Amino acid sequence: MSVTEQILWKNVRNKNLGFVFRRQHPVGPYVLDFYCSEANLCVELDGEQHNCQTDARRDEYLAELGIATLRIPNIEFLEHVMPWVEKIQLICIERTGRRPDFGI
Repeated sequence: MSVTEQILWKNVRNKNLGFVFRRQHPVGPYVLDFYCSEANLCVELDGEQHNCQTDARRDEYLAELGIATLRIPNIEFLEHVMPWVEKIQLICIERTGRRPDFGI
């Protein structure tokens, strides 16, 4: 895992946000960085290697399956870790209609 992936994993694993996340989760021909099945949410941490056209096709494929994708540039994530973690939790709440008993 990259440094950004390690930091995000530390924040979302073990139901830290009140939702279960998996890392490196396969969906069709793709492997998702982080996935919450309850919220149908894919979280991708994007470094410089990402290709916008390829990412768009992937996001479209996932959307057809009802999976929303949140793309976070690595640099932005590292500069604002907790606001991004809070945003992930809020998206999960919005997509499930369920508020966890605890959270950040």
